[in-house]
This record gives sequence, C-alpha cells and structure tokens, in this order.
Amino acid sequence: MKYLKNVASLVYEAEKCTGCGRCVEVCPHGVFVMRDKRAGITDADFCMECGACDRNCRFGAIKVNSGVGCAAAIIGGMLTGGEPVCGCDGKSGPSC
Repeated sequence: MKYLKNVASLVYEAEKCTGCGRCVEVCPHGVFVMRDKRAGITDADFCMECGACDRNCRFGAIKVNSGVGCAAAIIGGMLTGGEPVCGCDGKSGPSC
C-alpha cells in the first residue's frame, strides 16, 4: 500500500548500513530490500512511518519521524478541507 507521495520522513544513509538486514525483517510494508549486501529502499512512499526500522537500526543508517506523517497529513487535510500536507514547508506541523 502506498501512502501520500513524497511526504514520508524516512531518511536512509547507505554508507552507515552494515547489511545486517534488520530493517528488512521489521518493516511491515516491505520498504527495504537487501541489495549487494546492503539495505536499499524499494519505494519510500510505502513507508507508514511506524518507526520500526529506526528503532532497530543499531548503526544509525535510518531515521524516521514515527507516529507522524501520512496520518497527520490526512487528518489535517480532512479537518481543513484542503489537500493533505505533511508540513515539510516549515509553515505547518511538526512532522518533518
């Protein structure tokens, strides 16, 4: 399932990845795959920002603002009657 396009706060730093594969194991939406002994992202728009990858990466290769993002954007859009936005523009919301 894809969520809103280009709003996930997921950040992956490949140079910090040791290839342990823990992110692949814990991600409920298959955002990560192993490629050439390192993790890679299939599609960041699959990320529901649960934070499981961030909490389980002992090497600091993954950061995500868990518990925010798509859900907050969708609810905010419903409440305001506008398009869902995550606040990445710095004008609204703490989600980025």
